Amino acid sequence: MERKANINRKTKETDISLELNIDGKGESNISSGVGFLDHMLESFARHGLFDLDVKCEGDLIVDCHHTIEDIGIVLGQAIKKALGDKKQIVRFGSTIIPMDESLVLVSLDLSNRPYLTFDYKFDVERVGYFDTEMVKEFFYAISYSAGMNLHIKVLEGGNAHHVIEAIFKAFAKSLDYATLKDPRIIDVLSTKGDL
Repeated sequence: MERKANINRKTKETDISLELNIDGKGESNISSGVGFLDHMLESFARHGLFDLDVKCEGDLIVDCHHTIEDIGIVLGQAIKKALGDKKQIVRFGSTIIPMDESLVLVSLDLSNRPYLTFDYKFDVERVGYFDTEMVKEFFYAISYSAGMNLHIKVLEGGNAHHVIEAIFKAFAKSLDYATLKDPRIIDVLSTKGDL
């Protein structure tokens, strides 16, 4: 079974089409209208070895909030849909990623129980046209629409670009590990028998 999802979502604020292949090669085609977000999503795809296409037309005349948050919602929906019944997946993934002076830990559980812990406050308001407060909003949207328990801890901060990029890379690697299939797992990795 191919683990792919294609999601379209249109509101008065955004019009998004997103295609995700969990078992990809790290190829991406991203057009969100927010250059730094495009860079982060390309990094996510490359380091998680996911194929990801995103096209978004958002109300950037207002600000970047709706575009970033709504792409998070749709990406979370795509992750959930692509994983289907979650049979044989490892379920948990944790990674610590350095980027120059910054060091980030991301740990997640594809438990179908949404929760986000995010413990970092940025010293600057934006990177390019990307508001730094939107990092938390983006991952909150993913965690809730994917049904994912997600912990993001910045162990060493510094340059905001480096911190955010390390978060996206660590999230990508953690999700890659969590979605791996283990032939020893017969159905789902849960004593409940369901995720």
